[in-house]
Amino acid sequence: MFRKLLLASRLALASLALSATVGAQAQPALYQVVDGYKVDANTMKGFRTWRAAACDRCHGANQEGMVGPSLIVSLKTLTKEEFVKTVRDGRLDKGMQSFGTSPQVMENMDQLYAYLKGRSDGAITRAKVEPMP
Repeated sequence: MFRKLLLASRLALASLALSATVGAQAQPALYQVVDGYKVDANTMKGFRTWRAAACDRCHGANQEGMVGPSLIVSLKTLTKEEFVKTVRDGRLDKGMQSFGTSPQVMENMDQLYAYLKGRSDGAITRAKVEPMP
């Protein structure tokens, strides 16, 4: 009797694990990089948004900080939600302007985050990227 109960318990747990695995969908990669500087189209949009918004004036051409903090360091701990809030609302007390009224920045927020996260993660090894062939 004990063996039947144990077997039934194991089967139930295996069934739950299988259904969780089958129901889970793989998340698409945040960014794709080849050779450290060739990136997918969305990440390229993020780079172009970075350049158009002139973020390098404060964060440096290599995102390593100047007047503003290093985004290489900040994006290691900053959540995406915190990133979006900071870019959208700014941190006026610290000199960070708001980009909430910039259509280009707001429409490409995910792409901008992907580019900067790739730099922070070390997957993108050059600040200036090129599109993948």
